[in-house]
Amino acid sequence: MNITHRQLRLFLALADTGSVSAAAKAMHVTQPTASMQLKEVTQSVGLPLYELIGKKIHLTDVGKELAATARAMTAAWESFEQGVDATKGLSRGKLRVSVVSTAKYFMPKMIGGFCKKFPAIDVSLEILNRDGVVHRLRENLDDLYIMSMPPADMDLRDEVLMPNPIVVIAAMTDPLGKAGRLTLRDLAKCRVILREPGSGTRMAAEQYFQKAKFRPDVRLELGSNEAVKESVAAGLGIGVVSRHALHGLDKENGVRVMDVEGFPLPSAWHVVHHVGQKLSPVAQAFQSHLLSEIQKGKFQKFTR
Repeated sequence: MNITHRQLRLFLALADTGSVSAAAKAMHVTQPTASMQLKEVTQSVGLPLYELIGKKIHLTDVGKELAATARAMTAAWESFEQGVDATKGLSRGKLRVSVVSTAKYFMPKMIGGFCKKFPAIDVSLEILNRDGVVHRLRENLDDLYIMSMPPADMDLRDEVLMPNPIVVIAAMTDPLGKAGRLTLRDLAKCRVILREPGSGTRMAAEQYFQKAKFRPDVRLELGSNEAVKESVAAGLGIGVVSRHALHGLDKENGVRVMDVEGFPLPSAWHVVHHVGQKLSPVAQAFQSHLLSEIQKGKFQKFTR
């Protein structure tokens, strides 16, 4: 087969975007040029690599194998380039990180400090719920992944990053929120607001409720911590969120942390990657930066 590195990158762009025009834009070429190059790749392989269903490109099984191979080759080449740069004392390169949505409360500061040290490095940050991050982990799309409750069915290198306590919140105007120590039985008549299925916070709460044989009256399932906080502040019910969502505080924007038996739930953030994945010099430097910043105690207010 005679396929150039640039053609492989174009095919990867097609796999990631699901569109020839979007792939062309990502690679800074015209759409006719992209179409011609992709046709040449298909002819070189000798089998169909993708098909158009509706208005979206879907890879065939052979196309998926080619995309995985191209991704591994591209990652290996980037790692080589970064290794050469590191030997020269340079800091060029690209870092790809996926984090669960609650991590957005501290990750920008972490990344900002890293970029000040290495201003020539480009950072791609994906913020998703846990299911989304796990999907990218399974597809090996990024260098590092930050989440709570890493999947147990994957062979991962796992570093505990920092505590991620899960708390119950109520509106500042809710008398129950001002009460002393409460049990789950005290919450039996409360309407409960949870994150959406697939959220790590939701999974931690459900595991504890199931263990305690408590069935909450779930009235709302919301896709963001902000939506949960706003709904609780509006008096729609009590909520379960990471303390990170409150910026480490006990009171914030109309809500307060409740003193409930079993809470805060002892959860933690993890930084993970595949055991067989060789981290690039940039990814290694970023992981060291994360762990160093935590050890310095710069984020203690989030972990009380």
